[in-house]
Parts: sequence; structure tokens; C-alpha cells
Amino acid sequence: MPGLLNPFTAALLSVAHLALATAVTVHVLAHNRNSGSAIAWIGLAWLSPVFGSLLYLLLGINRVQRRARVYVRAAPDALAVQAQPSTSPDDQLAPLERAAFQISQRPVAGGNAVTLLHNGDEAYPEMLAAIDVATTSVALSTYIFRTDIAGNSFIAALMRARDRGLEIRVLIDGYGGGYLRSNAYRALHRAGIRAARFMHSAWPWRMPFLNLRTHRKILVIDGRIAFMGGLNIGAENLLKDRPRHPVIDTHFKIAGPVVAQLCDSFAEQWYSATGEILAGAAWFPTLEAIGDGVARAVTSGPNQDIEKIELLTLAAIGCARASIQIMTPYFLPDDRLITALALAAMRGIEVDIVLPEHSNHPTVDWAMHAQIGPLLSAGCRVWTHAPPFDHSKLMAVDASWCFVGSSNWDMRSFRLNFEINLEIYGSAVVREIGATIAAKRTTRLTSADLARRPVLIRLRDSGARLMLPYL
Repeated sequence: MPGLLNPFTAALLSVAHLALATAVTVHVLAHNRNSGSAIAWIGLAWLSPVFGSLLYLLLGINRVQRRARVYVRAAPDALAVQAQPSTSPDDQLAPLERAAFQISQRPVAGGNAVTLLHNGDEAYPEMLAAIDVATTSVALSTYIFRTDIAGNSFIAALMRARDRGLEIRVLIDGYGGGYLRSNAYRALHRAGIRAARFMHSAWPWRMPFLNLRTHRKILVIDGRIAFMGGLNIGAENLLKDRPRHPVIDTHFKIAGPVVAQLCDSFAEQWYSATGEILAGAAWFPTLEAIGDGVARAVTSGPNQDIEKIELLTLAAIGCARASIQIMTPYFLPDDRLITALALAAMRGIEVDIVLPEHSNHPTVDWAMHAQIGPLLSAGCRVWTHAPPFDHSKLMAVDASWCFVGSSNWDMRSFRLNFEINLEIYGSAVVREIGATIAAKRTTRLTSADLARRPVLIRLRDSGARLMLPYL
């Protein structure tokens, strides 16, 4: 009959399916430690002939680990983070400090000054002024870089720095910065500024951009002053201008020895994107103590840093004695974190989780409602706040330690994205973070609120939760 495969073609496809599915099975068993994910990929490869294997080739293989290890071997001594005397936290935090060193393989750095900045209204002027007084180098990494009033201000500042002869490197994510067309990248490239798009390729066999993204937001000036946090570059963050879809966020200005760790994280990703090694005093000058903050950068990504931010978060929950405060725009942690928070509440720790009433991703909101039931049952307090949407990612423990940066509380941030957080021990900014989280506690969600939702809504939310690893 017309349209049916002839026996030879059918046999050829059967052999191809058998070979591909076998290859996927072997690769998954050798490299995937998550049993649920492994079963899903193997099942897809066998039950969806050829297509399932091709999907695994595009989405299931970690292509970044080998190159990251090459960077570690190739990096000259000048690129290494400068060793700082380890400033021991107090006795309560000592176990957490030891765990953080084992996880991150970076020492804590004393002598830092950390300033909390709210929204683009406070952060952008500080960042632009720092670029304008830079004397040697500017390193900028961002997930979103719009060419609006906010983005164009940064492009203009970078062009002025170029005219002064500075070393400038700009890294824009290949997906968040606009996959089909990145206007910011094009403008920088036309201006003769060294810019790159992270993990961007139009070729089907080089498509890690679908899942692997750099979500880090870092600006380092002269290797001495750094800005980091959750703030992208876009006019939606300028609340004073009353944007149509305003976004609240927090960012941090940092000076002191820990800046070298932030610059090193940028240098690693720049090498991954371009093959260029950043070294020397322009990027890594000698840094003196200028404050009393003890801090450490913690990076995470699907390379040698996999799950480091999640593991440190688990360690902090386990070390809590009185309180855990969390604020995040997206809350879809895995069962390990759900269990850790529930157990913390059961042992008498005050656990407060603050979420937006509505995020900018409805599917995430649906899945979140299906995720928080066990936490409410265990005694955790879950709060929502009214619009505008707050994009801040903050965590504080016992008013003496905080964890801030680019990482959301979801599996994309913990396992797929390249993220960077900063842990801070026992300084005034830790208490400021705690007060910021507490001030956003508006409406408390209860188990009764979840139970009152219609059955169809609950089924929708549970269905959305099945997509947890990719939301």
C-alpha cells in the first residue's frame, strides 16, 4: 500500500532504533545519577523510536563538564583567586563555614564591605558611575540585556570606557539575551567592544542553549569593585519611571578581597565562551581589607560546580537554630529541600517562605501550589506579597548568615543554570536582608486555602508540577 515502508527501510529503521536506544541506555547509566531522570530518558529512547534518542542528544547530555575542567588545568597562577586569611565565624556558624569550604572549594574572605541596593533605581546609577570611573577593566555578565533606556545607558557607559582605552568584556546569555536576535550584543559588537553570547548556536547538534543558561549577573570594575545579585538590565527595573510591568529586585555592591572570587567566576565563563584567559593585574589586582564583612562566592552549574548552591542551602537549613527566612520569585525545590525545611519546622525552627502572589510565569505558580502542601503541614509559614512582581533571591538564617545572588529556588537554578550566590557571615547587611524579607510578609497561605481550591485547579497544578525539572 502507498505510504507503507518497504521491508528493507523498515529493517534499517529498526536497526537504527535498536542501536540508538542501546547507546542512550549505556550513556544514561554511565552518567546520570538521578534515577527518576535516568528512567525517563531510557524509557523515552526505547518507546519513541529514533525521536526519543535524538531528544536525549539535544537535551539530555551535559556538554560543558569537559571544557570546564580544561579551564581549571589551563588557568595560570595569576587567574587563581587570591588566598585570603580565613576569618573564622562564631561557634554557631563554624560547622556551616566548614561545610561551605568543602562544597565550594573557596575560602571565606574577610575585610569586605557589602551594600544592599534596591531595584534599578538605586543599583543602575551606582553601576554606571563605577564604569565611568574605571581605570583598567570592566567585566559584565548578564542574563537579560535590553536595548531600552536602561540598557542603552550601559552601552553608552561601556563605549565611554572603550574610548578611555580600558579592557572590556561583556558576556550575554545566548537565550535570555535574545536567542534569535540580541540587539545589545549587536550594538556592542558594532562599537568594537569585546562581547560574547554564552552557549549560543543555531546548529542543531550544538543546542545546549535550550536548557543550559548563564543566569549570573556580575559587574566587576578594575578587579576591585563588584556588583552582583538578581538584577538584569532592563527598564522594567526602573520603578520611578512607572514601567508597564515593573519588577522589584535586589542587588549588592561589594568591595574587598571577595571581589577576586567574583571576577574569577566571570573569567571562567568568558573562557568557556571565547577561549580567552583573563589574567594579570588589570583583572586580579592585590586587594586590601576595607570592611568587616566575611563572605564567599559560591558558583553552581552543570560542570564541576553541579548542585553546589543547593548543597550549601541544605547545609544552612541543617545548621539553623532559631529561624530560616527565604524570599524567591520561583519556589520549586526538589524533595530533598522540601524534607529539610519540613524537618527544620518540626524541630522548632521558625521557617518563613515569601513568594509573589503572581509571578511572571503562571505555570510556575501552578506547580508551586502543588509543591508547598507538605511544608504547610509541617508548620512552615508560607507568605505571598501583592504586585509588583519581586524578583529578589534572599535567604537568611538565625539573623547571622545570609545567602544572596542569582539562584532561584527551583531545579533549573540548582542544576541546569550557571548561577552565582554570595554567602555573608555576621555583618549588618545580614540583618538588613532579614528585615527586607520580613517586610514582604503580607498574606499567609494555609493548608485550608489549598484544600478550598476546585478539583480541576488542583489537578492542573499537579500536572504542572510534573514539569518541575524544566520550569
